[in-house]
Amino acid sequence: MLSYLHAFHAGNFADIQKHAALTLTLAMMQAKKSAIACFDTHAGSAVYDLRSERAQKTAEADTGVQRLWCARDSLLAPDWQPMLDVLSANNPVDGESLNRYPGSPAWFAHFCRPGDAVTAFELHPSEVRQLEQWASQHGVTVRCEDGLKGLLSQLPPPQPRLLTLIDPSYEIKSDYRAVADALAKAWKKCRHGVFLVWYPILTSGHEQQLLDAVASGPLRKVLRSEVRLDETPERGMVGSGMLVVNPPWGFDQRFSAMMDDIAGPDRLAITSAMDWLVPE
Repeated sequence: MLSYLHAFHAGNFADIQKHAALTLTLAMMQAKKSAIACFDTHAGSAVYDLRSERAQKTAEADTGVQRLWCARDSLLAPDWQPMLDVLSANNPVDGESLNRYPGSPAWFAHFCRPGDAVTAFELHPSEVRQLEQWASQHGVTVRCEDGLKGLLSQLPPPQPRLLTLIDPSYEIKSDYRAVADALAKAWKKCRHGVFLVWYPILTSGHEQQLLDAVASGPLRKVLRSEVRLDETPERGMVGSGMLVVNPPWGFDQRFSAMMDDIAGPDRLAITSAMDWLVPE
């Protein structure tokens, strides 16, 4: 199935959690000079227009990145600054609201250093066309193939370190098990790699398949971060989760502070929790 388009959901609360985790991980990994191979398994298009008909139809950015942007001067955790810098770079200076929201390939590309490499996988025809046009000017390699299979074919990378973002749409129920299986295989090929896995928290509870498979599998040192909407919808997505395999030392405290910063009714109206799904 290739019906999912992220343009309807760009900049929502789940994107804030996901891209905050990504930018913090990149910043912490880049404290060392050695090169990083970056992989984005489900890249989508690189930049989204928040004024588009698709974005306006759901208006999910209004309760996500737009609220974050309005609160930018009062955020306490200093680790928000790199993310705010990227948002600023993609939007008019001193704008009261944001017009554009970068997708995950753009976050990777913004922080890419000489020696680092970014590979983005995408299968959706219209998304690939937009991604390729953007990538040609930003040094990102685009591969039109299944991201989970493509990732495994690229491991281990020539660079000494690895950072991977896995965030499918989970359009079909089998995606949960497929992600868990691919993650275990990737970890066996590159045990020192850092893997970020996003998943939706649903009223149906389908995400438990992924969590159970990871918890009972071979992986070690898996941090789980979940945020849940204060006002729970009757169906669909009620929260957003991130698994971080091999997080940099101190990541849990720093990321927890970031999520606490946006909790509460005057921010993104979410509650945040964090634990170790799998300890060392």
